[in-house]
Amino acid sequence: MRPGEAIAPKPGVPLVRALERGVALLRAFSAEKPNRTLTDLAQATSLDKGTARRLLHTLALCGLVAHDERTGFYALTIGVLELGAAVETGRALHEVAAPYLAEIAETTRATTFLWVHHEGSALCVGRVRAPVPSVEVPWSTIGTRIPLHCGAGPRTLLAFLPAPEREAVLARPLPRRTPATQTDADQLRAEAARIRAQGWEFAVDDFVMGLCALGAPIFEPGGALAGSLSITTLTGQIAQDEVAHHLRPILRAAAEIRAKLG
Repeated sequence: MRPGEAIAPKPGVPLVRALERGVALLRAFSAEKPNRTLTDLAQATSLDKGTARRLLHTLALCGLVAHDERTGFYALTIGVLELGAAVETGRALHEVAAPYLAEIAETTRATTFLWVHHEGSALCVGRVRAPVPSVEVPWSTIGTRIPLHCGAGPRTLLAFLPAPEREAVLARPLPRRTPATQTDADQLRAEAARIRAQGWEFAVDDFVMGLCALGAPIFEPGGALAGSLSITTLTGQIAQDEVAHHLRPILRAAAEIRAKLG
């Protein structure tokens, strides 16, 4: 089993419902909603307020949740980051790629992302904002998971996944993020073949209207897919005739990262 892969329930081993509900409360926080009220959290997790309050109190005693008595808001604490330091998924790739993310952001003047495939989604394991950001991307902070069928970095992952894993993704519901999001499985298969043939992807307005992205795969020395690099900026900041200019540092970084992965 690969690190981070979901574990199937074992017959005869009971599920600890209180722990499951506590984890659901932790997952209810996000980059878009870092501060939430008791009522908000109870609704988001389908718990009654009394149960949610007791679980949040326990999580607070464990140092994972904080409660502001003045505002009534709950928020995650630094304790969650301390747990995250032990996560292995994407760590080796990030350690090698981190200097390149900063270099690409400086060169392209765009926000740079590092993605890995995780349980049918694209997981952001690295991000460097543009030196003079023209756009803020709070929904794709480190730890964010987004669908594989939209965005240049995720679509690149989808294209280069082994065929059985790609088909498993395409068999799931594919949400339409914007009018430009492709959700037809056959169309996405054709798009994946195109991306594999050209070795990169340029996506426009398909994840968030007004944003475009350019991405390329990163491979391990043996040829297996390790992840993808992408940049994101305002639609129109990268014209079709400028794609090659912005793509060059991404492809160079992907090749050098591959050579350094051991």
